[in-house]
Amino acid sequence: MNAVITSTIINCNSLSPSSWISGENWPSKVLLGEISAAFSRRRTKVSCGKSSPDDYHSTLKSLNSRGRFPRKSLGQHYMLNSDINDQLASAADVKEGDFVLEIGPGTGSLTNVLINLGATVLAIEKDPHMVDLVSERFAGSDKFKVLQEDFVKCHIRSHMLSILESRRLSHPDSSLAKVVSNLPFNISTDVVKLLLPMGDIFSKVVLLLQDEAALRLVEPALRTSEYRPINILINFYSEPEYNFRVPRENFFPQPKVDAAVVTFKLKHPSDYPDVSSTKNFFSLVNSAFNGKRKMLRKSLQHISSSPEIEKALGVAGLPVTSRPEELTLDDFVKLHNVIASE
Repeated sequence: MNAVITSTIINCNSLSPSSWISGENWPSKVLLGEISAAFSRRRTKVSCGKSSPDDYHSTLKSLNSRGRFPRKSLGQHYMLNSDINDQLASAADVKEGDFVLEIGPGTGSLTNVLINLGATVLAIEKDPHMVDLVSERFAGSDKFKVLQEDFVKCHIRSHMLSILESRRLSHPDSSLAKVVSNLPFNISTDVVKLLLPMGDIFSKVVLLLQDEAALRLVEPALRTSEYRPINILINFYSEPEYNFRVPRENFFPQPKVDAAVVTFKLKHPSDYPDVSSTKNFFSLVNSAFNGKRKMLRKSLQHISSSPEIEKALGVAGLPVTSRPEELTLDDFVKLHNVIASE
């Protein structure tokens, strides 16, 4: 695996553990204005470093201006710490002239950081109320556009190819786009699967994910239950890096788990592992893991007979008793190419 894990941790003093802050028993009638005032009184306990005009106070004020409550069905947890937004942008090395895709801009706190760095931002937002909010907030900017769509269902490749083609007409030297997002935890796996095969469009994908999920995606251990087909996909299309952990106290409402920032440096299609068919390769991988505790000579019987699978394993330099959780990406590539050549 080419994954890298760095150990930087953002420390932040804990907010009140009371359930109205954590969101565990979220009272639908509580006024966000009252919450905002409570956070203001606790300013010295919330801030992690220098204050910023776009932090917890402005986030809650933006929500209060619309009478909005975070929606659990959309996995909405708003960032309260502007320093983390800065570090998200830094992880992606966002600079003047970049084109950035942001999924779920919320109140626009991260968007604001990206635009201030000189990037042009395309935001995809499912919640129509948040679309209206960020549309008004950045109405005077020619570096922002928001689309009201469900990201996992929208045709993002078509959107991006059209945009990048237009940009290259006016900026022939423009580089590939980047993705920087504080994702709803409930769509993180789907987003990763959609974005990573787009190395012809994006150079980097920087996402804020659930911490445990981030660790499973970046560096799962062979021969464990955490090792899955998505780990093969991630390393096929990218070089993943775990950047830093983000304690749950930095979100509103507070989730039950910590988060983490992960960077996926996308490989260009010319640098993908050499397989005869990407589609057939991942079909083999998924079939192998469908019978996870089974030996490959059993789980791949629908592709070839057991004796043929055993022969292919031997040619690939693998034990005939191999199970899917024991194979690295390179092992799967060798096995696929041997089977495909027969």
